[in-house]
Amino acid sequence: MLEKIRALRKELHQHPELSGEEIVTAQRIKNFLAHNPPSELIEGIGGYGLAAIYSFDKEGPVILVRCELDALPIEESNLFEYRSKKNGISHKCGHDGHMAMVAGLSYWIKEQTFNKGKIILLFQPAEETGKGAKAIIEDEKFKKLKPDYVFALHNIPGEPLNTIIRVQNNFSSTVQSLGIFLKGKESHASEPENGVNPALAIADIIKQFYLLNISNPEKLNFTLLTPVHIKMGQVAYGISAGSGELHFTLRTRDEEHMEKLKSAINIVLTKTCQLHHLELETGWFDYFPTSKNDPFCNELIQKAAEMNNLRIHNKAYPYKFGEDFGWFSKHYKSAMFGLGSGELSPALHNPDYDFPEEIIPTGMAMFTSIIEQIIGIKSHED
Repeated sequence: MLEKIRALRKELHQHPELSGEEIVTAQRIKNFLAHNPPSELIEGIGGYGLAAIYSFDKEGPVILVRCELDALPIEESNLFEYRSKKNGISHKCGHDGHMAMVAGLSYWIKEQTFNKGKIILLFQPAEETGKGAKAIIEDEKFKKLKPDYVFALHNIPGEPLNTIIRVQNNFSSTVQSLGIFLKGKESHASEPENGVNPALAIADIIKQFYLLNISNPEKLNFTLLTPVHIKMGQVAYGISAGSGELHFTLRTRDEEHMEKLKSAINIVLTKTCQLHHLELETGWFDYFPTSKNDPFCNELIQKAAEMNNLRIHNKAYPYKFGEDFGWFSKHYKSAMFGLGSGELSPALHNPDYDFPEEIIPTGMAMFTSIIEQIIGIKSHED
């Protein structure tokens, strides 16, 4: 069984697809699940999402385990045999491993004798853009499933292999991306006074945004503004630039602090553009709400780790990265946990990162133990 799961992981790694384009990835998962067919398979949820539903005889708890289909626009630097076959696209967040774990649960589910409830294996598109989970939840096909509990994991480089990272309250931060578009007036480069060049405004915005940072993630008012792209004018040495744009990603502990940050940003931008006589447009992109861990679900994670004699790291504050799993926690009792993928592992989104297959059995064991606590015990009691 594990060899088949590892083979699936390598196959997925070789054939990555970007967010919203995961049609072949979903088909590969569908083919794999055919070895242990679900009671019902729903395709095309929230895009190319896939839900495999395993139903037992009686009504009972509905447990959903979620993973992600998409890869990243990163050129892989690894040279192993199963490296990505697509130029500029690769699985650098471990979604290939997450999918293999969750699809592998189908073998375990088929061996169970539960007499009630449902287990749903959800393969979600477009996590990396923050759009997939929202599209799933708003899809009428998904609304009919009505899960009682939703669980997910994410591998965490830098943590010892197979360590379970449990975060009280919020698992991940609120993340929002911002585009700032400045319009001035071009002029001859020898006569910049006859135009409106955005260079000084861009410098002011970068500096003032930097001053808004509160970089310690342990603080409740943690704030991180990261510049990701800057553009001004064109490479034409006779022209003083008349336009520019900046792109930032914003991170806060929760949504309340994000709203305060956005208000502060709007004040900075309005005053700066007035000072420099620039027209301003802004665009907000790729929103990831805070992933909140339900206390009961989080306790099930704790007990699952103990049942499997796994090391537990109780993290005191949320991760700085965004996770669109937060859309599920807005609507359902949910929890997400981390799974250590090695202290020497390259970081997530690094070009040399690769998901460590040693943690596949651990992730599967955690999910099966969580399910047993909800469905298994109640089945035996009945």
